[in-house]
Amino acid sequence: MPESVPLWLDCDPGHDDAFAILLAAYHPGIQLLGMSTVHGNASLEKTTRNALSVLAAIGKQDDVAVYRGASHALHRAPIHAPTDIHGESGLDGTSLLPPPPADKLAEVNSPGRTSAIDAMAAALRSCAPGTAWVTATGAVTNVAALFAAHPDLKAHVRGVSIMGGSVGNGFTPAVMGVVDGVPRVGNYTQWAEFNVLIDPEAAAAVLEDPVLAGKTTLVPLDLTHLVLATKEVQDMLLYGPEGKERVPREGRPKSDLRVMLVELLNFFAGTYRDVFGIIEGPPLHDPLAVAVILEGTEHEIPFYDYDPKSPEGPGRRERFAVEVVTDGTLEDAKHRGAPTGRTIVKLLPPGSEGVRIPRGLDIPLFWKVIEECCERADQVNKKILAKPAN
Repeated sequence: MPESVPLWLDCDPGHDDAFAILLAAYHPGIQLLGMSTVHGNASLEKTTRNALSVLAAIGKQDDVAVYRGASHALHRAPIHAPTDIHGESGLDGTSLLPPPPADKLAEVNSPGRTSAIDAMAAALRSCAPGTAWVTATGAVTNVAALFAAHPDLKAHVRGVSIMGGSVGNGFTPAVMGVVDGVPRVGNYTQWAEFNVLIDPEAAAAVLEDPVLAGKTTLVPLDLTHLVLATKEVQDMLLYGPEGKERVPREGRPKSDLRVMLVELLNFFAGTYRDVFGIIEGPPLHDPLAVAVILEGTEHEIPFYDYDPKSPEGPGRRERFAVEVVTDGTLEDAKHRGAPTGRTIVKLLPPGSEGVRIPRGLDIPLFWKVIEECCERADQVNKKILAKPAN
């Protein structure tokens, strides 16, 4: 294994995408090859602007190339992005997010700009076989298009991680919410998670592919709803961990970046409290799909791919077959109860290769790593601010 894991991040910023970008850009065990944007939490225009803004906020605008990806699903009409979770901009809730740098925005929108698919392919081919990961934290449209256009890359990449889908039926102890007295499985509809629902054919193309399935990790709502930004977590992000470097809580937080990140977290806290009954703090979805790529390295954040309720416990590594329901429309799913976009999961026999779906992880270590990335970003921003103006 290389000293750092090569990663291409495909995202739709999005509040929790900001944390995924922070982790990918500042973790010492990750080499961020580049980023592509996709439709989802907002329109492609807005998610692209947001990606550039987040990179500027963390001091990485000159280090990470961004490419515009798909503005709509592979085989479905464009949708009007919802605003109830992420707001009109896709990153509402803070005044501290800088605007996208004008030169970077012009570069991304240039007519002669390399396409996201070609940029992804070139970056992955530059890595040794079996080393690079592709992580999708929004719709899987770009990733499915990548492997359709370059099928040889299925064998070339080490892995694919996707934040998406949901299992239900007590897969984990996570609070999932109730709709009309029936336990909820999805988040956007009764049955479906948003990232999969808005392009189910793309999700199916990856999760049901015989080559990709065995190297894909799915991070579903059942897992992300365990990772809550509690008051204690937010205090750590704002003021630093307990110890000599911690800023007193009655004082000013350590940086504007930390304030911005916590403001982003709290923007959608009310929705999770009112809709899902998650009262301890909002869940953080997308950075988990980045964290899982550290498996097998010295920086590993342990994810648990076994059923703690089974007699075998850790002795049985679980792998799954995942089927995505592609019948029906978004309107059918929203208004007529159709299971469009549902991820139907089947446990495979012991020793089989299939999709990895963790049931848990070392949550305190995960938050510790996020805070450490905040500290690295703070140090870079201090150096940028200290440079004399031209």
